[in-house]
Amino acid sequence: MSEKRNPSGFLVKQRAFLKLYMITMTEQERLYGLRLLDVLREEFRPFGYRPNHSEIYKALHDLIEDGVLEQVKKKKEGMKLQEVVYYRFAGENGHEKAKKYKRQLKVELDRCQSMIQKAVRDNFGIK
Repeated sequence: MSEKRNPSGFLVKQRAFLKLYMITMTEQERLYGLRLLDVLREEFRPFGYRPNHSEIYKALHDLIEDGVLEQVKKKKEGMKLQEVVYYRFAGENGHEKAKKYKRQLKVELDRCQSMIQKAVRDNFGIK
């Protein structure tokens, strides 16, 4: 993960957006792949956003490669052999890296929000 996050151009990228939510869901201890997908789809349904399976897992893999998250396999409750892969903060530094990423992305989201507000003001006269 880079030290300083530079603006990504027009608006925040989808994967950065998903990674933000994955970090927050890990903080809330609700993170395993398919459950995460279901929750995000439900949360963003009113906005017409439906993240797909591959983008969720690409974002998760990015966070693992960046040393933010790690996988933990646990036996599924009531099952002898079936395992579920959960995600948690990696080692001693994972949670600190996650907090840093969230701070950096907050700056980027504020920039994007300002751009959208300007577009609405300039093109629709709404203040």
